[in-house]
Amino acid sequence: MTTATNFAHATPAFRTFCGERALASLPRELDRLRCRRAVIVTGPWLADYPQVLKALDSAIGDRSAGTFDAVEEHSPVPSVEAAARFMSEAGADAVIAVGGGSCIVTARAASILLAEGRPVGELCTHRDEAGTLVSPKLLAPKMPNWVVPTTPITAYAKAGSAVRDPATGQRLALFDPKTRAQGIFVDPGVAQTTPAGLVSSAALNAFSMAVEGLQANVGDPLADALLIHALRELSIWLPRAQAEPGDPEPRIRLMLAALLCGQGSDYVGGGLAQALSHAAGPRSSVANGVVETMLLPHTMRFAAAEFPGSLTRVAEALGCPPTGVTDEHAVGAVQGFTSQLGVPLRLRDAGVSNESLAEIADHAMDDWSITRVPRRPSCDDLAALLAEAW
Repeated sequence: MTTATNFAHATPAFRTFCGERALASLPRELDRLRCRRAVIVTGPWLADYPQVLKALDSAIGDRSAGTFDAVEEHSPVPSVEAAARFMSEAGADAVIAVGGGSCIVTARAASILLAEGRPVGELCTHRDEAGTLVSPKLLAPKMPNWVVPTTPITAYAKAGSAVRDPATGQRLALFDPKTRAQGIFVDPGVAQTTPAGLVSSAALNAFSMAVEGLQANVGDPLADALLIHALRELSIWLPRAQAEPGDPEPRIRLMLAALLCGQGSDYVGGGLAQALSHAAGPRSSVANGVVETMLLPHTMRFAAAEFPGSLTRVAEALGCPPTGVTDEHAVGAVQGFTSQLGVPLRLRDAGVSNESLAEIADHAMDDWSITRVPRRPSCDDLAALLAEAW
């Protein structure tokens, strides 16, 4: 008997603690890896929530080596370097990221700079002499890290960390499996510290990644299962989070869905909307997740033109009838769902200028996410797609 199913699926170790007693597990986690000097990496916002600070102090106790609270949006290189210096001066042997994507990425990237002892430019993904994007092997041991999230993002269990060079606007990607978090602590009190709009935009990023991950068709049913359930959960709980901003349950469910999406997308790679939003997001007036969702219908059609039928599972996960469904049904379901959430239709409505489209296309061609998309675009393809979305 023969089978067409042929794949490899390695599941990294990861621990999830969820609920009002989640942080109570933090001391055991630190002790499990014999960590005695843990540094918190967060933003200045944490000072406005003394109850969260108290809960963290209680959990970490005498293992605390201090708090770096100067994380900046998009993890600019100078801020990451400052975090690495703080960790070095504190003699840290563990790091706990408290916050959203910038906090998580800054913590991971800082631990890489500290361990490798070289500047970001020598450690990041770059094009080799043949023009291929390559990620250097970062061999130094890295300190363990944990995440106490405030937003539903896919970065919790990822091995990549993308920082921004403020001088050039470039997104510099660092990849090191040793920086995968040991686990997350999903606490309802911490979840309530984030503005509702930020919760929605972060969850929209996970939504887009789940859609593009399912369209990748890599033949891994385990990855598909993670992505399909993530997409279903996001479609249920995103509207509820908007309608009930004071209820922590939708936020927690969105965090768990984002975790599933992050894990599933590891096996299928990034997507074209993701690569474009990395370049377009900083040039817009809205969050990256919103820009990514605006681009999604266009990138879905672009890939489906070469791989018809690739969106069937997306359509079914979003409630389309299981028979007679087409790729365009899936695109329509995505557009209907996102417009219900108030996502703008055009890039111009999000503050992206027509003059910046060529630069966005150029930057996206150097994004690591573009290396594993189902239909590889040229720079001209991206320029045409952006013009259509504008």
